[in-house]
Order: sequence, then structure tokens, then C-alpha cells
Amino acid sequence: MSDAVQPTAAEVRAAAEAVKTALDRHLAAVERRSGEDDPAVYEAFNELAAAAEVYDELLYDRYDEVTPFEIPGTEDALPPYTGPEEPHAVSVLIRRDYAVEEPQRLLAQAQRIEAADYEAGAEAAGTVHGALGILFGEFEPDEIASRHKEFGLEEGDSTLWVTAADEQSDPGEWLAGPFEQIDPQRVVCRFDVSAVFDDEIDDGEDELDDLDAELDEDEDLEQHA
Repeated sequence: MSDAVQPTAAEVRAAAEAVKTALDRHLAAVERRSGEDDPAVYEAFNELAAAAEVYDELLYDRYDEVTPFEIPGTEDALPPYTGPEEPHAVSVLIRRDYAVEEPQRLLAQAQRIEAADYEAGAEAAGTVHGALGILFGEFEPDEIASRHKEFGLEEGDSTLWVTAADEQSDPGEWLAGPFEQIDPQRVVCRFDVSAVFDDEIDDGEDELDDLDAELDEDEDLEQHA
């Protein structure tokens, strides 16, 4: 970063003071916590994390130094649950991402379905978006997930959220906007699947392999000493 856009020493100092203030507020919130999932503690934690991140960035930009703190990500974390203790209804929200890796395979599968079940001349399976409509209209999402390679699809990230409700919605009430007005504090549980988790596991295994190799090398040196 050039000197022209570097933060000033005063800006770095101000960021450090903001961390101190956020730290005091977090401690005060913890001391006054009303329960295990006190929203005030959650809010103070996020403020502290944000202040520490700003300070860390400015410190690096100005002095090429870093802090010893690792702030866990808060963007994907859910706030404390504040929904009903005994929900009378639940909503299940599912998102699954796919890449269309083999369009011809997808088209061929849709054309077979169209030939067997649809009116002649519909030709919806002649386009990728039409083929996707046929595919997801014919099979349940779970079946597509288990057979995605047959349909020329490649799995991406997926997530499932279970949210609590006081009562079941009236028929047709939310169909116009099914994913609007979701309260994160009513999420009972969530399950995420992502290749990034596999990468973290692989990285950990690689580190263990490297450590084992170093230990083996040390043992060989000791034996030849």
C-alpha cells in the first residue's frame, strides 16, 4: 500500500482505543448476562470482533504488523435462539447449489422424461432451463441430490435451516415470498455442507503428515548419530 493511502498513526491509535472500549463493554455484558444465550453478550461479542478486525487491518497497513488474535467469523453464525420453547409449527428451508457440468446429459435425461410423460411437441427439453424445469418437476429434491451426476450436475454448497413458528401459516400465505422475513433468532438448527470443510480437513491431514515426516526424519538422524 502506498504512503498516500496508508492510515495515519492517529487512526491506528483510535482503532486501538475502540478495541479497548469494546473489550470493556463485552466484559460488562458478560458480567450482567441473564442466561446462556443473552443477546446483549452476543451483540457485544460482535462489536468487539468488528473493532478488533478494523484495528488489525489498520495496524498491518500502517506498520506491517499483525495482532495475535484470531477473531472467529460472525457473518455466518446464528444469534441466540429466542423463539418459543415449545414450537407449534416449523418451517424447513433448504438451499442446494449445482453446476451444470454436462448440459448434453441433462438435456438427454429431460428429453426421455418429456417423451414419456409430456405432450408431443412441447419441446421444453430443448433448452437447459427447460430441461431443468422438467427435471425438478419430475423428481424430488432429495432424489436429484442423490442422483445429480446422472443428470449432468455437480454439487456445490448446501444448507438446511429449521425455524420455529408460533403457529402454522395459512394456506398460500407466504407463497409469493417464501424466503422473506426469516428471523435468524428463530432458527432451531442448521446443517451446512460445503467443500470448504473438506479442504479444512485435508489441510489438517497434510499438517499431520508433515509432522509425522519430520518426526520420522528426526528418528533417522538420531539412529545415525
